[in-house]
Formats: sequence, C-alpha cells, structure tokens
Amino acid sequence: MSPARAGVRFAATLALGTLGGALADLSGLPVAWLLGATITIAVASLSGVPVFIPTRVRDVTFFILGIQAGSGVTPDVVNQLALWPLSFVIQMVGVACVVVVTNAFLQRAFGWDRETALFASLPGALSFVLAAASETKADMTRIIVVQSTRLLLLIGALTPLLGWLEGGEVVNDGLRGGIVGSPLQYGLLIGSALLLAWLGVRSRVPGGLILGALLASAFMHGTEIAPVAIPTWIATPALIVLGCTIGARLRREDRNAMFQLLPASLGAFAIGIVLSGLAGLTALALLGISFGKIALAYAPGALEALTVLAFQFDLDPAYVAAHHVVRFMCLALVVPLLAKRLPRQRTERNIVQREAAPDADARDTSGPDTPA
Repeated sequence: MSPARAGVRFAATLALGTLGGALADLSGLPVAWLLGATITIAVASLSGVPVFIPTRVRDVTFFILGIQAGSGVTPDVVNQLALWPLSFVIQMVGVACVVVVTNAFLQRAFGWDRETALFASLPGALSFVLAAASETKADMTRIIVVQSTRLLLLIGALTPLLGWLEGGEVVNDGLRGGIVGSPLQYGLLIGSALLLAWLGVRSRVPGGLILGALLASAFMHGTEIAPVAIPTWIATPALIVLGCTIGARLRREDRNAMFQLLPASLGAFAIGIVLSGLAGLTALALLGISFGKIALAYAPGALEALTVLAFQFDLDPAYVAAHHVVRFMCLALVVPLLAKRLPRQRTERNIVQREAAPDADARDTSGPDTPA
C-alpha cells in the first residue's frame, strides 16, 4: 500500500473513531472517547470499510498512555505491595479454571478439535497464542474470532459497569496526575520514559513499551521529581487511537464467521467472566482490595486497554498492569509447552504468522496489528 493511500485510510479511520467518541461523549458514556471509537471502528471494519492504524502511531499512543497511567500511581500503592503476591496466585488459579472449563465447553458443546478449543480458551496474549497455534492444526479463524469478540465484549461490559459502580463519573480533569510543570520537568519525564520504554521493547518484556513508560512515570511522580500531567488535548487523541486499534481487530472476512461462532464466543466470554469473577470475589474477601481494581486486574483482556481504564477510573493502574503482565508471562511459558504436545503442521509463512510474531509482544499484547 502506497504512503498516500495509507495516509488516507489512517485519516478516515481516525475521523470515524473521533466521531464515535464524540457521540459517546455526548451520550454521557464513561470513558466515551475509548468506548465510542472502539464500537464505531469495529462496526466499520466488519462492514468492509478499510481501516488502518500505522504501527508507529500505535506505539506513540501506547507510550503516551503509559506515561499517563504511571502518573496515577500514589504512595498508597507501596503500602499494598505485600498483598500483590497472594493476589497473583488467586488470579492464576482463576485463569487455570477458565482455560480448563472453556476448553471442555468448546469441545463438548460445539465439537471443536482439542487444538482449536485449547488456544481459543487461553485468556489474552493473543499475538503469542496465534503464533503458537499457527504451527498446529488449529482453526485460526475460530481462535481469532472468539478471542477478539471476548475483548470487545469485555470493553463494552466493563466500562459502563465500572462507571455505574464509581457513581457514573470518570475522573477526566486535564491536570489529573500532576501539575503543569516546567519544560525541564517534562523533559525529564519524557526522557526517562523513552529510556525505559526502549529497554522494555529490547528485552521483549510483555507490553514492554507501555510498561516502561508507566514505570518511569510512576517513579517521577512518586518521587515528585517531575509530577506533571498529560493534558487532555494529548490524552484524548491517544484514547481514540487505542479504541481504533481494538475495534479494527475484527475484519470483513470475519463477519460471517463472527455470527456463526457467536454462541461459542458468548459461551466462552460468560465462562471467563464468571470464573474470573469468582477468583476476584475470593481476592476481595481475603485481601480487602477494592472491587474495581480487582475487576480490571482479573479481567481476561488486554493490558493496554485495561490499564487505561484503571487510570480513567482512578483505580491504581500499577496494580492492574502488574496482574496482566503476570498472566501474560505465565501463558507465554505454558503455550509453547502445550503447542509441542499437539500435532504440528508445516505451512507457508502466512499473514497470521507475520502479524502474530512473538517479537511484537513487547509493543502490543492485545493482538495483531491493524490490517493494511
């Protein structure tokens, strides 16, 4: 695709996402710019509208959102660090239950083969899951549709639910997370975030780009070296781009499969929500951590989107991000072992393998890039 054509598609995608976000904002929906852009672009993409978000734009967006999420870290977080290991254990028990029950459900209720059912049941880490599944006899279309539908339903369900639980209001103050500081403070914040984001990508840590920026921002705000805020005129476009990236995961060629696989997708989503919810209630009873934080931390979704929601609802983004990294790391260790035990098939390098290469995990843990 030529640069001019790519630019036109990107501009059109951004315009549609902005329109969707604006309508959601006028409707009073929580985190409207993210939710509205996600729904609008998902509908447009399924309808055959060519949507496109350049990788560089996506990376800059994750960098900005990482800095913003880090600015929401407060000294109170330090007091709860001792509770996190037990929370991780409870979370991973819930994840294991989700995988086992969803796998059995897809095989017995719909007659799926064990390879496809297994990879479709793994919650999150889609790019890594697709890379492993492409080396087996698994049905890639079923996996992509079920996993992508789960994320869209998750964003669509969690956002209004948290809005209702938090009193219907989202903290949207343009100065939230700090103050309007000096050029030196902004320089220190951005410079340190660039360094740690680069290290995160180079080390291939899951979600390393956004996590590096988050950690640098958390340090700068926690030590009050550079407690400066990301203004609304920067943060809002970043939310729109993130929504466009999520919405574009489903494509026109997935439309028929999406309707055909809707019962399986809804069943898998319901199982994930119920079992993750039970794990969350256990953590709520044992640890006394707020329901909103646990809901976002235990949700079987993407690190970037849920960390952003944690910031928007002022629900400790560091706690949420840490849990999704732990989930991703555990899946990254288990998936190759599972793939080796399944029948393998040799195929030519296809679009799924190109887009789902594990090398991209450090930049994006939510799934393949937006199609060209």
